[in-house]
Amino acid sequence: MDKKLLGKRINAARKERGLTGEALSELCDINATYLRQIESGAKLPSLPLFVCLCDKLGASPAYLLADQLGGGAAGGEALLELRRRATPGQLRLIDAMVQSALAVMDDEAGRP
Repeated sequence: MDKKLLGKRINAARKERGLTGEALSELCDINATYLRQIESGAKLPSLPLFVCLCDKLGASPAYLLADQLGGGAAGGEALLELRRRATPGQLRLIDAMVQSALAVMDDEAGRP
């Protein structure tokens, strides 16, 4: 996973919402320095923090991960390659993120 691309998407979503780094870090109950590290690509957020960021930014996981997964068939192939190379812990995280993204998309489409 390209931490810099994810950080850029989080940063862009934060700015779109008109939030400062300090405000978003308070909303997610983290240190502002840690958020800056995530946005710069130095760190990856934990799954609970990723979910909080999605919630507070009003952004779907699919939006924040769009650069990671690509689109169409190529995106599916990229996801399969990520799964092939992932450790068991990373697999659990990937699966949780994909499930979360699908749930958000279902909610947005009005599906139960």
